[in-house]
Amino acid sequence: MSKSNEAWGSRIGLILAMAGNAVGLGNFLRFPVQAVQNGGGAFIIPYLVCFVLMGIPLLFIEWSSGRYGGKFGNHSTPYILDSMVKGRVLKYIGVFGIFTNIAVVSYYAYIESWTMSYVFHSLKGTFVGMSQSEVAGFFDSYIDIAHSTTGIPYEAVLFYILCLSINVYILSKGLKGIEKVAKIGMPLLILFGVILAVRGYTLGTSGASEMFPDANAWDGLNFLWTPQYSSLLDLKVWMAAAGQIFFTLSVGMGTIHCYAAYLKSKDDIALNAVSAGFMNEFVEVVLGSAIVIPIAAGYLGLDWVLNNAGFGMAFQTMPYLFQQWGPILAAIGGFMWFGLLFFAGITSSLAMGTPWMGFMRDEFGWGSNKGAWTFGALALVMGLPTVFFFKQGVFDEYDYWAGTVSLVVFAMMETILFSWIFGLKKGWREITDGADIKVPNFYKYIIKYVTPLMLIVVFLGALFSPLNNDWSGNLNSLFSGNGWSLSNTSIIKTITHAGLKEQLAMATDPLVIESLNDKMFYINIARIMLMSLFIFISLLVYLAFNKRRKEGRATL
Repeated sequence: MSKSNEAWGSRIGLILAMAGNAVGLGNFLRFPVQAVQNGGGAFIIPYLVCFVLMGIPLLFIEWSSGRYGGKFGNHSTPYILDSMVKGRVLKYIGVFGIFTNIAVVSYYAYIESWTMSYVFHSLKGTFVGMSQSEVAGFFDSYIDIAHSTTGIPYEAVLFYILCLSINVYILSKGLKGIEKVAKIGMPLLILFGVILAVRGYTLGTSGASEMFPDANAWDGLNFLWTPQYSSLLDLKVWMAAAGQIFFTLSVGMGTIHCYAAYLKSKDDIALNAVSAGFMNEFVEVVLGSAIVIPIAAGYLGLDWVLNNAGFGMAFQTMPYLFQQWGPILAAIGGFMWFGLLFFAGITSSLAMGTPWMGFMRDEFGWGSNKGAWTFGALALVMGLPTVFFFKQGVFDEYDYWAGTVSLVVFAMMETILFSWIFGLKKGWREITDGADIKVPNFYKYIIKYVTPLMLIVVFLGALFSPLNNDWSGNLNSLFSGNGWSLSNTSIIKTITHAGLKEQLAMATDPLVIESLNDKMFYINIARIMLMSLFIFISLLVYLAFNKRRKEGRATL
């Protein structure tokens, strides 16, 4: 085993790196869309409740687990969990903490590369004079790799490889490289976010036009911040809020464990965890809600936003909205918007490389350079299909299984292990040891009972998602003996391609049938690649276990 001498250079560097890990593209792209699609102000209350009852406990669990494993020289989840719970099988739960990061970064870096490209095009003036539909069409052209928006062949592929290479180069410098990027990137991200948020707050009705005479930025803000208490009884909203917590805090991935493993045994984790968590919430709730939705409502009206809210707004709509500010301010607005998205992306993607690097260093003696470049190679092999076959569903398949289901499964299992097998008595001692704040005692009961129950409900909710997302109606139907109708988005139905098969059954056009069959083929390829990656990492964990056993370091 290679003993790591790496450590965080400063507390502020650690907190900014941890916050950067959590603050990602989802803070600005996913959160406002989730809020709009789940009733605006009706979403905020369940979201904040889930943050207190699920988010903060998971932060405590992952920070304390990571620091505990680090005391034994373990810097990745398989053997962090192994140091907590002795047993041959349980260490394989930690495979999720390496698998998820490689699988997610393989497509996450592709979105990150879009932000790099859009910074270039914003400064170049590509979007000047384009209509909203033309800006949306530009995005469709960009992700069609056979088409080039700059004259450079395979432009999207080259930007993707460039983006991955930047990540790998920084990772090869170890924690110091990550810390330096966090110290530069996070303040710039917040600065750009504040400037754009101020514009969102002050736009008012000045963006109204003949086509959209009722456009008003305040309508967007009011919609997001006006609670609709009747929706608090809608389980759909609660499920969406709980799901957003995973995306926003980067819990259930293994990155927090890895970062915390480089702390000293008496370093505070309680205040650090809360500080990083609340910094993320500030960026998401205060800044993230004040940019896309208000600015779009200020020029296109709230009705347009409600009908068109989606992930693609950031790339398909925002460049057009910036053009309303004039060519110079449009270039500055585009630079700040896509620049903050890039910083949000890279601080998260850098964190995704550390579990692999920590594992290979601990178990096979690899240095930072070798660990970083092999991580990049794995991400490239896994990620190129998401670039070449984006429209065939490979990207979405990765995001569903690795970026959604895997997070919930790992978080649920690690919480049960921490609370019930490792034991809350030891766990609470680990959370509070060296703490610079007094952690409220009621969190003992939340961590032991409430958080595991919420995670089990979230998992079962994903497994058995009801038809039309109608929870109350399906519950009434179940209790009356009429059964439970599953949605095609449920895990069970997704596994069987139920949605695609329904489309195939209804299709009559040969071209449509061929397209759907092609999509099913590529989705199956994506699943095979994900399964192969998981098996490969499990095999490495097994080889590491045999190596430890021969060296007399293994625990049974």
